[in-house]
Amino acid sequence: WNIPYEFTQNDLRISARQLQMFIDESPEQIQFKAINYLAGECNYGGRVTEAQDRRLLMTLLLDYYNPEVLKPGYSLCSEHPDFTVLPASSWEESLEMIRQTPMVTPPGIYGFHANANLTREQNETYAMMENLLLTVGQASGAGGTSPEETVGG
Repeated sequence: WNIPYEFTQNDLRISARQLQMFIDESPEQIQFKAINYLAGECNYGGRVTEAQDRRLLMTLLLDYYNPEVLKPGYSLCSEHPDFTVLPASSWEESLEMIRQTPMVTPPGIYGFHANANLTREQNETYAMMENLLLTVGQASGAGGTSPEETVGG
């Protein structure tokens, strides 16, 4: 279990639109249970094949889709109090608050262990090196030095 699934920007876009629809239709009584179901079981859950991964997905969504997030100062992660739900304010104030958050989002914000960063960085490095090797493999010419000779000296 814990398979890397191919979630898309469309999954995110649809979930955001559904959230906006529920807020617009009933701002005083937001249907968090329905939002959780739509995002977790329909939008994202349709791609999830393992029962444990589906359970993890639904558990993670409960951290974000719940009435507590509407309370001022609600922290998305107790280990990182910088990441809070923004209070209602002007557009400029909201942008300034966003600018003050750290540029790198720690994995704990999403409910992941700190080692998740290592795995992500490793995967990015492997992908970059694979692409680099593909580029080197395609760059052959008539004559000149071999890649080994170029690197070696």
